[in-house]
Amino acid sequence: MTRTAMFTGLVFDEAGSPAQVAWVGENACYVVDDDGFLRHIDAGHVDRQVLRFLRDQVEGNRDMAVSAMLDMMGQDDIFTKAAVESSIDRMEEAVGQPIPEEALRWLGMLGFRIVIDFQGNVVDIEMPAGGIDEGE
Repeated sequence: MTRTAMFTGLVFDEAGSPAQVAWVGENACYVVDDDGFLRHIDAGHVDRQVLRFLRDQVEGNRDMAVSAMLDMMGQDDIFTKAAVESSIDRMEEAVGQPIPEEALRWLGMLGFRIVIDFQGNVVDIEMPAGGIDEGE
């Protein structure tokens, strides 16, 4: 269980309704309306699936992704490269870490959406136009 829902505002049910965020004790949950019954789904369960998907997308283009990150940081030394690669390898460990609200809004405006079923399984992740396609 986690205390933070990482993708607040970006998670939707299969009918297209946004999932709300609520807490059960200290544990964050995405809440979806199942015909009047509010299902509370562990945010960590959903977030872990999304991070795994994103890591798999990066893995398909790892060299390019690492180079782009190093360019953005203005660093191109072996230690920074190792740190970036380690971050990619451990991406799922970020579950529960908050994403800045501005970044979430930006992702939403670009069209990033996570679709879950009533059990919290990710059934679709809509990437922004120009994102990484599985066929590339």
